[in-house]
Amino acid sequence: MTDKLLQQQRIDNAVDYFRRVDRADPTVLDLFTDDATLYFPKFGEVRGKAGIGAFAQAFGSEIVAIEHDIEHFDIYPSGDVVVVEGREKGHSRSGGAWPDGVLSQGRFCNVFVFEGERIKKLSIYTDPDFNSDDAPRVAWAKSFREALAGPA
Repeated sequence: MTDKLLQQQRIDNAVDYFRRVDRADPTVLDLFTDDATLYFPKFGEVRGKAGIGAFAQAFGSEIVAIEHDIEHFDIYPSGDVVVVEGREKGHSRSGGAWPDGVLSQGRFCNVFVFEGERIKKLSIYTDPDFNSDDAPRVAWAKSFREALAGPA
């Protein structure tokens, strides 16, 4: 496979990852190497397909639905790495929907590192406080935004 074809396959697999996540499709694990690692904020790092599967179950216990705006992704390929920046929306089991368009914007950035066509490492950068339930930081952010806006 040429470098150009391999790069396109990596991009396709990164995008396919999001499609499978949105469908809660357990075959998402097929996109990973057996010894892959995954990082998610407040969860930490897991290793291997079993660890990634356990993360997916834990994540699924908090989320009813998630949808990534695949058509508007910004994708940056470079060698073995594909970076995907975008937006997501969803509903949590606690009943909240995100983003709220004020504090939560539904933005994320995923960094995929590939070995051949398979994901060897995935680092997910997003705010895991989807519904802005982290009261102290939500209060800080609101007061900070109000201070930036100045007097009414």
